[in-house]
Amino acid sequence: MSIAHPTVLHATTPRIFRIAAQDDVAVALEPLTAGEQVHVDGASVILRDDVPAGHKFALRDLTQGAPVLRYRARIGLATRAIATGEHVHSHNLATALAGEADYSFTAAAAAAPVQVSARTFRGFVRPDGSVGTRNELWILPTVGCVGRLGERLAQRGNAMIAAMPQAQGRIDGVHAFNHPFGCSQLGADLDGTAAVIASLALNPNAGGVLLLGLGCESNQLDALLTRIPESHRARLQVLRAQSESDEFAAGEALMAQLLADMTQDQRTDVPLSALRLGVKCGGSDALSGLTANPLIGRMADAVTGAGGAAILTEIPEIFGAETLLMQRATSKDVFDKLTALVNSFKRYFLDHGEPVSENPSPGNIAGGITTLEEKSLGAVQKGGLAPVADVISYGQRISEAGLTVLEAPGNDAVSTTALAAAGATITLFSTGRGTPLGSPVPTMKIASNSALATRKPGWIDFDAGAALSAGMDETADALLDRIVEIASGAPTCNERNDERAIGIWKRGVTL
Repeated sequence: MSIAHPTVLHATTPRIFRIAAQDDVAVALEPLTAGEQVHVDGASVILRDDVPAGHKFALRDLTQGAPVLRYRARIGLATRAIATGEHVHSHNLATALAGEADYSFTAAAAAAPVQVSARTFRGFVRPDGSVGTRNELWILPTVGCVGRLGERLAQRGNAMIAAMPQAQGRIDGVHAFNHPFGCSQLGADLDGTAAVIASLALNPNAGGVLLLGLGCESNQLDALLTRIPESHRARLQVLRAQSESDEFAAGEALMAQLLADMTQDQRTDVPLSALRLGVKCGGSDALSGLTANPLIGRMADAVTGAGGAAILTEIPEIFGAETLLMQRATSKDVFDKLTALVNSFKRYFLDHGEPVSENPSPGNIAGGITTLEEKSLGAVQKGGLAPVADVISYGQRISEAGLTVLEAPGNDAVSTTALAAAGATITLFSTGRGTPLGSPVPTMKIASNSALATRKPGWIDFDAGAALSAGMDETADALLDRIVEIASGAPTCNERNDERAIGIWKRGVTL
């Protein structure tokens, strides 16, 4: 499998990293001191400034207004003349992004062949042929008013499982997903909430679903049920809290029915093609685009190459790198949907009076990422080299094998929830700064650097920083092995820590 995006992973010395000869900057892998001489691809550079770990320094003189290249692509414009050896960051580099753009379709070149992995995992095969990596009972409230009721029911449900010998090894838990929405919403905003909840109910990791309504909310249960095919209702129960004299007892009885059915489920061997990978980054640093994201891209290539599916989202975090995805669209229709999605998301920013480049976050900047282009060029590598087979709207479910681009913002809770709603059964989440956040499905945290993996073992599931010493191929094989273990039931850190939550994209007025 080849590294995602047109990059070649190599460290020019143990202390310095540069992607390609065309690049104007290199990245310090450890703090560098002003006045010291460093060697990059045979050339000597005397540093003019201290350069923190993860930050960039200039490899050649740059004039004011000149494009600055990293990943063989422009990451911004020099805001003043930059001398060789200078620290390059927000004090002398700025974004070149503006608003909407015109794009031209070119038929995608044939994708490079991917070595198909013979790996299998042990999953739960559902009646529709989809495969879950977990067999859980999900409690999905229609509205925030019954969110705490759902959480209390989940506690009771897990106690019921503990008392059921026949559930051991077959049911992985009961989880409620509280949220504050479902009422005081209108139009497309309310529709988005309903779409996400209905799609979550169809995720293969949910072996049973309890839809929990209040009764008077805008997000009415009867309307929500019309979004769920009859073929998926055998393991679905509905609780209308206002209609019950004792809503807790009624919920307990419904859970008992669902759990009894779920004890019949068991893991079986299935091919890698049965996996649905969500890919995500959060708390990124300058190494995210060099280690963790390219490794995730290789996993996307492995799964899609085997006939499975991968889902890429965080649309604002592809601004500046969107053409790398557009040139892999499998058809003019897919290309048109992708360009429309990118431009509509840019318009979403502009209509709210915000620049499209209002990113990276303070943590990203502290970690060495300067502009949105730089962040995006690293982030899109999570999609690997797979052809873009489809583009779907927020709340929709994937229907194609290959790489699907999903409409959702970069916000971690919102985007991971959207991935689960789209059908992801495991999410690969790269991070350079660290985060404990989890989603409804196993959320595997992949550290971009070994220091984070060492410092936060309770958060991190895999150390991608090992690629700097062990090499990309060996590290990719180890990561795929770990994914198979987790897909087969090994818990992720977020699961051990009971870090599970959903975030719903709120776009409209609140009544």
